[in-house]
Amino acid sequence: MTDNENQNGPTGDQPQEKTAKQLEKEAKKAAKLEKLKAKLDKKSTAPAVQKDKPEKKVKETKESAVYTVDTAPGDKKDISGSMPDAYSPLYVEAAWYAWWEKQGFFKPEYGRKSVLEPNPKGKFVMVIPPPNVTGTLHLGHALTNAVEDAITRWHRMNGRTTLWNPGCDHAGIATQVVVEKKLWREEKKTRHELGREEFIKRVWEWKNEKGGRIYEQLRSLGSSLDWSRVRFTMDPSMCRAVNEAFIRLHDAGDIYRANRLVNWSCALKSAISDIEVDKVELTGRTLLAIPGYDSKVEFGVLVLFAYRAEDSDEEVVVATTRVETMLGDVAVAVHPQDARYKHLIGRNLSHPIIKRKLPVVADEYVDMNFGTGAVKITPAHDPNDYEIGKRHNLPFITIFDDEGRMLDNCGPFSGKKRFDVRREIIKVLEHANLYKETKDHAMVVPLCSRSKDVVEPMLKPQWYIRCDNMAAEAIKAVKTGELKVIPDVHEKIWYHWMENIRDWCISRQLWWGHRIPAYRVTLPTASEDGEEYWVSAHSEQEALSKAASKFQVAAANIKLTRDDDVLDTWFSSGLFPFSVFGWPDQTDDLQAFYPGTLLETGHDILFFWVARMVFFGQRLLGKLPFKEVYLHPMVRDAHGRKMSKSLGNVIDPVDVVRGITLEQLHAQLVDSNLDPKEIEKAKQGQKQDYPNGIPECGTDALRFALCAMTQGRDLNLDIQRVQGYRFFCNKLWNADKFALMYFPADTTYKSHPPTLPPGLSSMDRWMLSRLALAVQKVNSGFETYDFPSATTHCYNLWLYDLCDVYLEYLKPVFAQGTEEQKAAARNTLYTTLEYGLKLLSPFMPFVTEELYQRLPRADKSCPSICVAEYPTKSDTPWRSEQLEANVDTALKIVHLIRSTRSEYNLTNKQKTTAHLLISDDLQEVRELFKKVQSLANSELSDDPPPTGCSILTVSDKIEVHLVLKGLIDPAKEITKLEKKKDTLTQTINKLQQAIGADDYITKVPPEVQKANSEKLTQSQGEMERLQAAIETLKLM
Repeated sequence: MTDNENQNGPTGDQPQEKTAKQLEKEAKKAAKLEKLKAKLDKKSTAPAVQKDKPEKKVKETKESAVYTVDTAPGDKKDISGSMPDAYSPLYVEAAWYAWWEKQGFFKPEYGRKSVLEPNPKGKFVMVIPPPNVTGTLHLGHALTNAVEDAITRWHRMNGRTTLWNPGCDHAGIATQVVVEKKLWREEKKTRHELGREEFIKRVWEWKNEKGGRIYEQLRSLGSSLDWSRVRFTMDPSMCRAVNEAFIRLHDAGDIYRANRLVNWSCALKSAISDIEVDKVELTGRTLLAIPGYDSKVEFGVLVLFAYRAEDSDEEVVVATTRVETMLGDVAVAVHPQDARYKHLIGRNLSHPIIKRKLPVVADEYVDMNFGTGAVKITPAHDPNDYEIGKRHNLPFITIFDDEGRMLDNCGPFSGKKRFDVRREIIKVLEHANLYKETKDHAMVVPLCSRSKDVVEPMLKPQWYIRCDNMAAEAIKAVKTGELKVIPDVHEKIWYHWMENIRDWCISRQLWWGHRIPAYRVTLPTASEDGEEYWVSAHSEQEALSKAASKFQVAAANIKLTRDDDVLDTWFSSGLFPFSVFGWPDQTDDLQAFYPGTLLETGHDILFFWVARMVFFGQRLLGKLPFKEVYLHPMVRDAHGRKMSKSLGNVIDPVDVVRGITLEQLHAQLVDSNLDPKEIEKAKQGQKQDYPNGIPECGTDALRFALCAMTQGRDLNLDIQRVQGYRFFCNKLWNADKFALMYFPADTTYKSHPPTLPPGLSSMDRWMLSRLALAVQKVNSGFETYDFPSATTHCYNLWLYDLCDVYLEYLKPVFAQGTEEQKAAARNTLYTTLEYGLKLLSPFMPFVTEELYQRLPRADKSCPSICVAEYPTKSDTPWRSEQLEANVDTALKIVHLIRSTRSEYNLTNKQKTTAHLLISDDLQEVRELFKKVQSLANSELSDDPPPTGCSILTVSDKIEVHLVLKGLIDPAKEITKLEKKKDTLTQTINKLQQAIGADDYITKVPPEVQKANSEKLTQSQGEMERLQAAIETLKLM
């Protein structure tokens, strides 16, 4: 039905007689139109006069407040001035951190004579996962520090001796690569041209220039670290601990040297450990970009070719995914029972490129039903072939140099890159009629997680740690509950990894790092089997003494050569929980802080770092380094994608804190080391996700958002949500500012004691009950690492309980209440503000400090919220579930009235009268509604309800009769509701028609059936309400 039809009746109907009122209305309308016509006629005949256009009013945008008081770094912030009108992160975050640090609030000694002084409340010790010295803060760091700082602050406020120890990692490979690139860019020199000593000197210069940046960024996040104990993994004390650990483990036989296959990164020219290898699964032919190659390299194919028998034209066909390794082939293996090849066992095949004889060997490892049943053997470049080579005493021929080029033993391919020779080898095989075919083949390509180069198995003498016994102890620790892994979903992964552990290769062919304290010993007479002799020591003199004693040779006859290699970075990181406290010396710090309480980190380094700390702690000190491990999720973008520069979704936390335009985000891409081809794609990603840039959110909002989203394996960071918490900060600010107006000047207050004083209203007691619930839930959230629960209860307390209800309830109390009521309200409000700020403080340290310092506190003995007592359940035994249930019912009445008022477009100035029909056992709800009636812009009447009210059903025991007569035009409202009814009728008819179809049950998915059923029920209920409203309006 069109609007026209609605007003004038459907076309074809007989005209209806108009009422006197309608005729009068039309006459007035006609007179108005006549008047307007005369005015327009006059205007058209009058000469045009140019008038000055009034200036357009430009909407005033207020600048965010900035702290301008001249405060020396470390001095307390001056808050004597009035509060800025709105929350400004720049203003709020100014000056506090330097003061906290100078006051020593973050030191475990604060408030006690010594760290060894017993504390009945216990202690909390945690070390930071040391960020790389090369790094700048990214969102992963921001998450780690938001969670760790919240935990640390909570423990500190609970009165425990608290230490969160900062530090930085030397990041061996990453740092060396950065400095090598810088050296080449600026001087066109390699590290070898510079020499080891000079190169390391340059690395230290670079570290001293850049290394402090990450610490400043950690400070900017509000991280309450004890900076007096900061450690860098290359500090002299840390180097001594590393050397001591190596020497002890080597002397005990836990560290040994062996010449075996390692994961070799040709790009880094170093060995890497198993867990630094990314295994990329391919389903078939795939082209991959490999460092050092201009064009992409083909993987995911199987090349089949033949070797001919030395003494006949007989051929044996073999298959390989790495055809270049055929230059290192030394044999072909077949199964001893394979009838096809039995006659060839013991005979030789000819290598078509290298003049080498390849014996056919029998080995049960070969699966005669897979492929051709014949396997080419390259012992120096394949783990399985390595074992076969040892069993059959075959030669081990290395064909690649450290950079992945072919060695001189590769005939015409010598000096060429390993992947460049692939095509050339196939051409040679084709020419010799030995090439058979290339076909798609699913395979796993091992990539170096740091350089993205293809890892090459290479035979190298390296240092290893025996891990089997250490892993068994680590399994036992988790199984007995001595070590808790949280969330416990990671326990299975822990067991699986530990049960399948291999020895850890700890040497790296780098210069930057802890040089291995091992010396090769050359004696006057070499060993018969050519075995190398090694000793480990803190100095050459100590090594000489050790070697003389061990081999019973005079020191003068011994020659020592120190190993050039350095230790894997994770070796020193694994010692971090005790090396930071001065181990191997028995210092006060080691006694006080080892073992620690908690290790918090991302689940991606459970084995890189966590496992190694457990190994070393148990092996070297006989104690686990911590009691609990909490593993947080990985930060991803709002779409759940991994953060990647090429996608344009890598976010610098500083940009979230301070805000950034889209143009500035684009400029960052241009300045980055991103491939020019990728920049445009990244820009599109930024444009899609941040069309208006990123708004200024502030540190507190970012921290709160990260903690609120910390659950599961992945955290999809939505900037909109961070901005939402920035608005929450503004709400806090305004609530506090508004609340402080209720405290007369020069008055001070204390929080309510556990036993509440008399004279509190039911709404005061309700507010305290909600506060008690928040205290209980937030503490429980911290205890169980359920940060979403803790942040939700903080948020709900401030936003819904305090702002939406209690502060609104207080307005009429302070306007019309008695002095006793006002006094009770002030004390309750003060208690809520103080405890509410304390609850929030671990998550939002800056804004809570700013507001806490402005509270009219009677007790000023506590200088900062950082060291204030955290509210506990015993402080707040005020929970009343019955009272909360009754207030919930009263608020339900409020919401129903507000919803009805909104339906009828009533303004705030138009007060409504409400009549409650309520059962006798719910009379308290009537009294509670009376206290919060101002929230509904209504007034409760004790008179019987008149006819023509809108009837709102709250429950089977409560009905609200809302007087609308005189506030609305019934005829107009009936017309509106009739229109709604028509639309709703169409919806119901369509749904009933769809549900009634013969094949509905079989063809429509169950979830759609469920949604349709719910929508129909909802629409029918709405139709009943509309009809009831129309009947009510007809009575007015």
